[in-house]
Amino acid sequence: VGRVVMNRSWAALFGRGIVNTVEDFGVMGEAPSHPQLLDWLATEWMRRGWSMKAMHRLMVSSATYRQSSHVTPSSLQRDPANILLARGPRMRVEAEIVRDIALASSGLLSPKIGGPSVFPPQPAGVVDLSWGAMQWNASQGEDRYRRGMYTFLKRTSPYPGMTVFDGPTADTTCPRRIRSNTPLQALTTLNNAVFVEAAQALARRVVLQGPKTLPERLRFAFRLCLSRGPNARETQQLAAFYNTQLARFRSGALDASAVALSDPTQKLQNRDVAELAAWTSVARVLLNLDETITKE
Repeated sequence: VGRVVMNRSWAALFGRGIVNTVEDFGVMGEAPSHPQLLDWLATEWMRRGWSMKAMHRLMVSSATYRQSSHVTPSSLQRDPANILLARGPRMRVEAEIVRDIALASSGLLSPKIGGPSVFPPQPAGVVDLSWGAMQWNASQGEDRYRRGMYTFLKRTSPYPGMTVFDGPTADTTCPRRIRSNTPLQALTTLNNAVFVEAAQALARRVVLQGPKTLPERLRFAFRLCLSRGPNARETQQLAAFYNTQLARFRSGALDASAVALSDPTQKLQNRDVAELAAWTSVARVLLNLDETITKE
């Protein structure tokens, strides 16, 4: 039990288990890459009173986990899967967390714990052809922005915002998820209704809560999404993009209300809609970056 559970925790944090075949831990699975480490983790878990919290803290505070994920051409050629743990983990987060990151960055994420399943927005008609057709009425208010783990699970019609990021179906158990990279994932984080709402909310957060100057606002938005500050080149590119978009909205080439507001008929008092739309465009760029949904 100790080896199996610790191997799964290691796989969740490092992207690869000490025994890579997490779903087949036994004589038919792969041999452990670091058997003594696995034995020590199993016995340490027992020594610490079977506390999962203590073991997670131990793993994430280790020098192995905290090292840089930067990879050189020579190390990539020698060890592409990082079996030797010569660098820190770098991987896209799991399907449920992709949406959570966008909601958290924008300030929409609900901290509520527990309760019944919720129905976040999804493309129309997704459940129409499933067995036992049902009405998917998108939740409103706080329930609309609950964490991904609370999303209603329909076995014959999984939530598309998760399946596109390799979220499993409910047909069989799935101890190990295989990550993929497809154009549909980028289209989802750019155009899906959930991410559009998150971008609009992030823009409002930057304008209402952020600093006053453009470079400081860019840094504020960048840190909310990527947990780091932008370098000079990134700041310059984002500033140029913002100014270009602002000019387009002010000229009337684009409908600022349609971009910045969930309800284009909504009236904002004492707010520059063109400015808000330009920040919405910047927010969509930031939420669409690979680094935003990648743990590294």
